[in-house]
Amino acid sequence: MTSEASAPAPAPAAPGRIVLLTASHRVAPGLLSWPAWQTLRAADLVLCADAGHPQLPYLREAGVAVEHAAPTAQELVDACEGDRTVVVLPSGEGDQALTDGLARLAGSGRVQMPDLELLPGSYDLPGARLLDLVQVMDRIRLECPWSSQQTHKGLAKYGIEEAYELVEAIEDGDREELREELGDVLLQVVFHARIAQDDPEEPFSIDDVAGTIVEKLIHRHPHVFGDDTAETPEDVKAHWLRTKAIEKQRESATDGVPLGQPGLALAAKLSSRVRHADLDVPLPTGEGIGYELLAMAVRAEEAGVDPEAALRAAARTYRDAIRSAEHHTG
Repeated sequence: MTSEASAPAPAPAAPGRIVLLTASHRVAPGLLSWPAWQTLRAADLVLCADAGHPQLPYLREAGVAVEHAAPTAQELVDACEGDRTVVVLPSGEGDQALTDGLARLAGSGRVQMPDLELLPGSYDLPGARLLDLVQVMDRIRLECPWSSQQTHKGLAKYGIEEAYELVEAIEDGDREELREELGDVLLQVVFHARIAQDDPEEPFSIDDVAGTIVEKLIHRHPHVFGDDTAETPEDVKAHWLRTKAIEKQRESATDGVPLGQPGLALAAKLSSRVRHADLDVPLPTGEGIGYELLAMAVRAEEAGVDPEAALRAAARTYRDAIRSAEHHTG
């Protein structure tokens, strides 16, 4: 037996590794995880089919060479031969053709596949989808013939309708409906903020709206963000009312109470303001059901009952009774 015949067969080349590096478009480009940066720096080849990929300027600045190419699945597998690591930056659409091609090759059993790894370079933070909503609303405002003409006054009625639908979803206990109605209410906020952004004299944006409520929440929760303490819900409410009174510097306890709200809710709100201001204001008397309802609403508020919610609950029971009677008579 000759020496050539006894020589061992050469070992097959190591198949290498393919890394699909994803990044959230809701996170600023260049803010990648440490494992992502390590992988990029150690890679033998970094590929990107999208010449306008938002990460490219930051990779160049960091000294990571990126080749603009759109390889097929087979070409990508071939590029990994010799135990090489190839990193692919998918486009915003995800490069479906490439991933489908890799799946077909892996399923064929005829190709020695490289190790396949999906490496998230960044993750969405809580609330990140709100950025999508802002972007969608901006495009609708610019391109939709109806939305582009809307005003704060024109949308006001929808805000009231959506608020009532939200309350109904809460009272029904329908979680799916609640989620949808919360979205509709949120849309009203974003829509109005986008309209406000177009005001030529006093514009403000959704960021200004969010910034205002953040400042207010921090200021009115000194037991959370400051040195004050609050051990009970009553302590928290007292903090809130004191801080609010200092902020508003109202001339009357009735300032800021919207008269356009439902009558029972209005009566209960006025009663609450009187109690917290330690005022002794006798209820007005007169003839008619209005004064009777006023007295009942005040009594309910003093007992810790929301008269508006109580009446709605009774009305819903009444509605069910009506439907039951209709069913039996039908």
